[in-house]
Amino acid sequence: MFSQADFIQYAQWSGIATLVFAALTVLGFIFKWGLRFRLVGTTGFMLVLTVGLFSLSLAPLTRTVIPGAVRYNLVYDNGSTQTVIAIPPQISPTQLEATLRQAASDLYSYGRLGRPGDNQLTIRARTIIHPEPGVSIPLYLGQIKRSLASREDPQMAIDIYQDKFAQLPKSNT
Repeated sequence: MFSQADFIQYAQWSGIATLVFAALTVLGFIFKWGLRFRLVGTTGFMLVLTVGLFSLSLAPLTRTVIPGAVRYNLVYDNGSTQTVIAIPPQISPTQLEATLRQAASDLYSYGRLGRPGDNQLTIRARTIIHPEPGVSIPLYLGQIKRSLASREDPQMAIDIYQDKFAQLPKSNT
């Protein structure tokens, strides 16, 4: 992942290239080159690219990493207050808690809309078990509820369904 310092350097190089294209554009108009209008477009594109790279250097692009979390896939997201993630059936309760915290951090967004009276994002974690060939059953192992209003929510409510872990296949735990 690129850091802010990388984007600053890219913006500098892009700015230099923009100035070079601007100088070529001026020379193109002075000497009436046939590609002078293409140089105007190229200079404009380089200017937009430089501004974009510079703006990326201003915002932090860091991602919180929770130790012990396992990879998950987003299965359902209504863009508001409900999401479901898929986790492997070989997960332990401590890994599940870390994974739920990771998902709560990853899926937080200022753009999520809360309903009146329900200003919390609920993330449910599920896995698929196969009790017999040809039969698949979703098994919800836990959930986390976090605030939609603030990124740092110290009052996240985590529920781990310990009784559901007993239903996981014994060979995978």
